Amino acid sequence: QNRPCLSAKHVTASKMACLTASSLRTGALQSSACRARLVFSRPAIARPTLSKRSVLVRAQDTETDTQVEVDKYIKDLQEKWDRVENKTSVVLYGAGALVLVWFSSTLVSALNSIPLVPKVLELVGLGYTSWFVYRYLLFKSSREELVRDVEELKKRITGDSDL
Repeated sequence: QNRPCLSAKHVTASKMACLTASSLRTGALQSSACRARLVFSRPAIARPTLSKRSVLVRAQDTETDTQVEVDKYIKDLQEKWDRVENKTSVVLYGAGALVLVWFSSTLVSALNSIPLVPKVLELVGLGYTSWFVYRYLLFKSSREELVRDVEELKKRITGDSDL
């Protein structure tokens, strides 16, 4: 397993470019003197570094914590589903929502293929975002109004009066 030492006079710029960290690990450079000559022979060329890196990996048992959270969410979802009176309409609304998402995705893909339309829609989105920031987020009173509106909308959707 004696490999010849690559000395500085044998290493040209093209060979230096081909020299990788894997060849250093396999033992292409045998002695530290040979490595020193290689590293300091061509300062203008990117030279391989001979540093040893260590990685510390710690295992942590989080399976029980996540399992408890998942069980909690499933139990909560089952309780909410049991409280629903008209389950068929909920399923139909859910299926309709999925079809609507699919259709809107198809529509957006078709519009995206028309020249200039994507850029116009980006400008419309930028304009609406600017208006929304000015109308609802810039001033404290308008932010409070937005929070009230969102809370009212949540009450209307869920039917809860305690929100």
